[in-house]
Amino acid sequence: MENQFLVDSGNLSPEALEKKHKLETDPSFRTDHMEYMPGMEQIQSDVCTRVMEQMNAYDSSQYTARDVRVALEHETCSVEDFKALLSPAAEPFLELMAQRARIETSKHFGNTVYLFTPLYIANYCENYCVYCGFNCYNHISRMKLTAEQLEKEMKVIADSGMEEILLLTGESREQSDVEYIGEACKLARKYFRMVGIEVYPVNTDEYRYLHECGADYVTVFQETYDTKRYEQLHLMGHKRVWPYRFDAQERALMAGMRGVAFSALLGLSDFRKDALASALHVYYLQRKYPHAEMSLSCPRLRPIINNEKINPLDVHEKQLCQIICAYRIFLPYVGITVSSRESSAFRNGIVKIAATKVSAGVSTGIGDHESKYSGKESDDRQGDEQFEIADGRSLTKMYRDITDEGLQPVLNDYLYV
Repeated sequence: MENQFLVDSGNLSPEALEKKHKLETDPSFRTDHMEYMPGMEQIQSDVCTRVMEQMNAYDSSQYTARDVRVALEHETCSVEDFKALLSPAAEPFLELMAQRARIETSKHFGNTVYLFTPLYIANYCENYCVYCGFNCYNHISRMKLTAEQLEKEMKVIADSGMEEILLLTGESREQSDVEYIGEACKLARKYFRMVGIEVYPVNTDEYRYLHECGADYVTVFQETYDTKRYEQLHLMGHKRVWPYRFDAQERALMAGMRGVAFSALLGLSDFRKDALASALHVYYLQRKYPHAEMSLSCPRLRPIINNEKINPLDVHEKQLCQIICAYRIFLPYVGITVSSRESSAFRNGIVKIAATKVSAGVSTGIGDHESKYSGKESDDRQGDEQFEIADGRSLTKMYRDITDEGLQPVLNDYLYV
């Protein structure tokens, strides 16, 4: 299982190839993934301990049909109930779970579905994450948008009607430093009502700076909460430090960010344990920061450049639907995002049950929105994509499809005074 994700490295030097081989085959050559690197802020928090105790003790096979029925009968879903709803024993109850999830969604979110689009502003990366198209050893076209290119891309997206944007980079402080990301946030604030960032984790003072530049919320994928599996998949770079990544959302909240989003990349490890840990991460932080807006994403693995064999191990659409319904029942107030990694048919269905936010007009490449939206070839060089998407609908098409499903698309619900 460990080496299934390895990709074509292209024209690496003999020295780089030798280092890559050692990272892949010799665990002693890698740094300690639980040890902080210089400059990484450590905070005092018990959230990680509480989440990991619950996840490590979770045995999904011990739950029975009776446990699932009891969980669905309870008005409020406890942690133990949630564990039962994630278990294999709950699969025959998927229709009942969907009915309960639909009720909770309607109660707290009404008939609405929020729309946003991601904008990848750079794909340089210093990490070796073996499942990611941006990883530093993958032979792809690299690019970072200039201020002029950023504005051009943002104007194209804003002209389509979009009012919320998520800015993303590869994880390279050298190529995409905090100041660069901050300037992108300032520019985005000119064109959009909501600005999110999905970048490498940073310290509290840096999150505070990015918030002052215009960022409203922070998304961080933990990828997997399984520390042993995490070590096998993240072989080099700052992302290798598991605990620093875990605490990223709390540092962002300490810095004043209005919202934070969480996710495991389902299919990297035991998806039931990862789903449990993701939700508990939200659950415990909700109790420490009750004012904050929190959301969960539910991504599965997708193919990447130079490796077409990546698949979400054992996580099929039925299991994904089960996870999302369980999330909604356990965390009724939390937003749930389903990205363009999933098919249009799945997304059309899940927004009627539990999901509250979807992306539209998506590209995971760099600098290609002008050509994608206008149909004209851009003069700018384009950077390669992070992964393949499954749903490429435009904002107009997505808006129409959501309306046809009897739902109300929402582009923005914030007023700044």
